[in-house]
Amino acid sequence: MAERSHRLQETSLRYFLEVVRCGSVTEASTRLHVTASAVSRQIAVLEDVLKVSLFDRQPRGMIPSAAGQLLAVHAQRGALEADRVVSDIDGLQGLRSGRIRIAACPGFAVEFLPRTIAAFRADYPGITFHLRVLSPADVTAAVLRGDVDIGLNYSRAAERNIRVEHRQAASVLAIMRPDHALAHFHSVTLAQMQPFPIALPEVDNTVRQLFDIGCSEQQIAFDPVFVCNQFETLTNFVMNGGGLSISGLITIGDRVERGELHAVEIRERGMSQRSIEFQTLNGRTLPEVVRVFLEFLRSHMRV
Repeated sequence: MAERSHRLQETSLRYFLEVVRCGSVTEASTRLHVTASAVSRQIAVLEDVLKVSLFDRQPRGMIPSAAGQLLAVHAQRGALEADRVVSDIDGLQGLRSGRIRIAACPGFAVEFLPRTIAAFRADYPGITFHLRVLSPADVTAAVLRGDVDIGLNYSRAAERNIRVEHRQAASVLAIMRPDHALAHFHSVTLAQMQPFPIALPEVDNTVRQLFDIGCSEQQIAFDPVFVCNQFETLTNFVMNGGGLSISGLITIGDRVERGELHAVEIRERGMSQRSIEFQTLNGRTLPEVVRVFLEFLRSHMRV
């Protein structure tokens, strides 16, 4: 599909956009399978037509100028529209082929996305997927660049040029083994959690940030026995009797349903001040296969 959609775009814009993505003429030429001089000539053609410099040439690479940034937005939208046209033509065959590119925070990639993608492919076996697991900021950035079709993200504020296809609350939960002393409660306070060993994600994680804000407001300090940037590792620590941890439902919902973990709400103000968002690029017309998968995602979300 990518090769055919490229035929719907001017060569100079394709080459220009690849240099923007790579930050280097040499690397862009390698990805495009052409010579570096061919890429440079196409950039020169654009600069001659527009009568501006499109890049600031620096020792560490090519940085788009203000004019280059504007042109990159136009070129990226053209590339995405070309992809959509080709995808929709394929869709006339009944979603027999196509590729969906996703960026997601780590919690979505533990069980939710693998399970949902497998279920979708059972209905549409010709559809392939590419998933990139990124930080919340990088998920949004990938959507804005057009590198992915859908971003599955945790958000606490609106983002410019992002269309939110689905939003729902994502409270911070305390997670524990089903035989833990707190497991018979439906909700807990920070004060109830404090006496027990706790494992926490790193401070750049949205769950950890809300947890730390709640601790600050209640003037309660936790000294974690284990800190890790991978939720799967924290979950396995809990399941092996290491203590409590914190998470969102999307990350551990399957294990709760299987009876492997127990999860309860943390009964403190601010613990629900983030949302799950399905993000797409505002103004972009999505290919049919992406629209169908978005609806499939919504139908598989836990409330």
